[in-house]
Amino acid sequence: MSTANARHSIFPEWLRQTLDGLYLVSGWLAGLFLIAIFVIMLSLSAGRPIGLDVPAGDDFASWCMAATAFLGLAHTFRSGELIRMGLFIDRFSGVVRKVIEIACAAIGAAAMLYFAWYAVDMVWTSWKFNDISQGVIPVPLWIPQLGMAVGVVVLAIAFVDELLHLLFGGVPRYEKPAPKSEEEMIERIMESGA
Repeated sequence: MSTANARHSIFPEWLRQTLDGLYLVSGWLAGLFLIAIFVIMLSLSAGRPIGLDVPAGDDFASWCMAATAFLGLAHTFRSGELIRMGLFIDRFSGVVRKVIEIACAAIGAAAMLYFAWYAVDMVWTSWKFNDISQGVIPVPLWIPQLGMAVGVVVLAIAFVDELLHLLFGGVPRYEKPAPKSEEEMIERIMESGA
């Protein structure tokens, strides 16, 4: 954590480390589900020529894909890699930019809290009514829905964390600092795949 961010931290150090750890674990889980997709797809592709059938492989791969997408959101957001509309906000500086950043974080937090509420409700409802998948292998639907719900809840926590950080005078942590040299700019462009 930079000196400027440490100075404006509203949370005790143990809570800050716990939240950052939560975002990192969520990112790691997204990576594990990505590996699971690879293994399932490889099994499906390699199994066909030798007569090996992976029952409901497509279902499991799609559930893993949803878990990968949602579990990776908070880590991506905190790493400054989530797509954001900088063309508008980069035109401002000072207090106006700070107010816009806070407004954007507040809108994002409200949207994610709303989405998280209904994602958790969907999982709860599926569990309560014992909804079962319609595929070859019957799976309780709350299990694959859990990846999405957990990912959205962690993203909502990240947005609220960032909103509180901004409200108490911190600088946006989801934004990478401007490159200091031409080489650093080229390196960032190469990392982004653009």
